[in-house]
Amino acid sequence: MRSHALLAWCLLCLLATEPAWSAPDEEVLGKAAGYPVGARKDWFFDERVRVGSFSRLDEILPHNTLRKPDSQRPLQAAEDMLTLSYRFQKQVLTIDDFLARQRITGLLILKDGQIAVERYQYDRNAAHRFVSHSMAKSLVSLAVGFALDEKKIASLDDKVARYATDLAGSPYGETSIRHILRMSSGVSFQEVYDGKDDLAKFGELRRSKGSVEALWAFTARDAEPGTRFHYATSETVLLAVLIRAATGQTLSDYLGPRLWQPMGAEADATWIRTKDGLEVGGGSFNAVLRDYGRLGVLLANDGAVGTTQVLPKDYLLEATDWRRHPQAFEPRRATPYFGYGYQFWTYPGEKRRFALLGVYGQSIFVDPGLKLVMVITAAARNASVGKETLAAERDALWRGLVGKFGSW
Repeated sequence: MRSHALLAWCLLCLLATEPAWSAPDEEVLGKAAGYPVGARKDWFFDERVRVGSFSRLDEILPHNTLRKPDSQRPLQAAEDMLTLSYRFQKQVLTIDDFLARQRITGLLILKDGQIAVERYQYDRNAAHRFVSHSMAKSLVSLAVGFALDEKKIASLDDKVARYATDLAGSPYGETSIRHILRMSSGVSFQEVYDGKDDLAKFGELRRSKGSVEALWAFTARDAEPGTRFHYATSETVLLAVLIRAATGQTLSDYLGPRLWQPMGAEADATWIRTKDGLEVGGGSFNAVLRDYGRLGVLLANDGAVGTTQVLPKDYLLEATDWRRHPQAFEPRRATPYFGYGYQFWTYPGEKRRFALLGVYGQSIFVDPGLKLVMVITAAARNASVGKETLAAERDALWRGLVGKFGSW
């Protein structure tokens, strides 16, 4: 590494560990107590333990592990430090402004596989494993892609119950895998993160009876399968059940040697598991920030690491390109902004861009054409960040980043 690149790396490390300002709402989020970790009953909702719980969740809940490889794939620092501005609320702002305004625990930007920005707040650092929340859904999708490629799943148009026979006769079991990947089973399911919705009921049933029994509890359809997008974590859990039935392995055991190790991860990842040994599936994956970055780089490279194709390319392209899905799943139709592929959010516009998103602000944004990746971990005020400025401002930051290297 040349001397100025080494200097850039040292400066990057210094900036990553030494913020020059107080992060937003430090005291509310538990700074005086050392950012404590919560318990099963409060870690998701209580903001006093949000920073600690979202970066040390595997210390309080049982989990499965995806082991790192014997040798990691290094992430080099870019030779030039990234300077970036973006427009938001009639202001021209910088990365420093973004961090000072939003509850960001980690920010990582990579261009051409190199680290351009790496920053942490709230006393977090490169060793903390940050919770994915629903970004994990995209990992479950990748597991389906592997199983399809390996002929463990014959067709995405098969009914789930062909493999998960315990669900035969249930609405979920009698829905095709493809419809489940698009969250379009038509099964009624309310998910609003208030602790009283169907998601809360579903979680309690998983803890007390198991995943299959919890899926059987939802039997009413309010739409024909495949006709509309309706966000429901239960459908990702169904895919996790499918993977275990089709492969005989948990998600962690299946994805570890196929994804985590070939990707060159620098640290173990963990996935919180439930009563029946199955991972949460729809969330609760935990990894260090740079490994989320490695995942983003892998996706930006259409599933390749160097000359080795790690992910099934055809599946990945279909999963992340809105043009390959029916009109109901296009951007500004599936939702007022995003489209939805196979457990990936797709961006409006002619160029293929997509995102992995989780509640409270977790996000990985990917632009394969520009080989550009942005990772954000956060402890936002609201589970649904559209209720505050974070959703719009991170989009403005991403658009500013894309605009620096290309065009929207």
